Amino acid sequence: MIKRFLKSVLIGLTLFLVVLVILIKRPTFSTQVQNSVELGVKPENLELHVKYLSHHIKERNFENNHGLKLTSDYIESQFSKYHDEVSIQPYQVNGQTFQNVISTYGPDGAPILVVGAHYDTYGNLPGADDNASGVAGLLELNRLLASFVERNVLNKQIILVAYTLEEPPIYATNKMGSVIHAESLKGKDVVLMISLEMIGYFDDHVNSQDYPIGALGLLYPDEGNFVAVVDQMFSSSGVALKKTINQQGWISAYSINAPAAIPGIDFSDHRSYWAVNIPAVMITDTSFYRNPNYHTANDTFETLDYLKMSYVVNGVLAHIKSMSQ
Repeated sequence: MIKRFLKSVLIGLTLFLVVLVILIKRPTFSTQVQNSVELGVKPENLELHVKYLSHHIKERNFENNHGLKLTSDYIESQFSKYHDEVSIQPYQVNGQTFQNVISTYGPDGAPILVVGAHYDTYGNLPGADDNASGVAGLLELNRLLASFVERNVLNKQIILVAYTLEEPPIYATNKMGSVIHAESLKGKDVVLMISLEMIGYFDDHVNSQDYPIGALGLLYPDEGNFVAVVDQMFSSSGVALKKTINQQGWISAYSINAPAAIPGIDFSDHRSYWAVNIPAVMITDTSFYRNPNYHTANDTFETLDYLKMSYVVNGVLAHIKSMSQ
């Protein structure tokens, strides 16, 4: 009787763990589709943008609004090189004006797809990976979408947003640039928001990848040479993006569906959209779980891998295209 009971408990526990692993990791069995989207993202463009932001402008934080204005001007000028529908979303904090920069494609009234990245840094640090890398990816997406839209009719409105004030001391307050933008979309049909948060640091060495919970190391690689797609527990948005990236065959993507209580899960602008019930995911190199230069003076443009970074951005581009035709 006791043996039968223990066996039932063991079977039940095993099934629970299997279901939990599936819910968290969401394994997919994708067929690679080589050249399904032309690899149009240029690593040299990504490097140029990251170097300009992190080496030329440098300080761009809440205490240095001048640096933030220089940065937003640069982003606006780069957006406008390839597209006319570029706008500024200003708002006030402590009597100062801060602003998001927005490039919009597709028809008004259509379901909305948002891709965003924050352009401010933590303190007076270069912030190459955090988050000039995400902004560089956003600028390349804008360049490539401009030519794509000329040749195709979109069934989605694509909104590219460069956010201000993601970093402390504004982080997790209602003055984050992404909070302002997410609030402006309440009541609209937003199918997905993708946050580009640190996408340029990769490491092929064994044990170069860490995790917030040790057990996750049993489910994911110990080499930091992949990109992670972070999503809410019961959403399938991240799985779809992961599948698209893996189908391209250039870089591996893994997804994780987990509660915000796990450190890092909601540590970027996607959290602002979750707060207003908009589906959102973060695509990341996993930040401080991999990059030893996080929030230090060593987060410089020379430390990033622009080829792998281009693969990530191209995977996002492929997903945008697949959702918009």
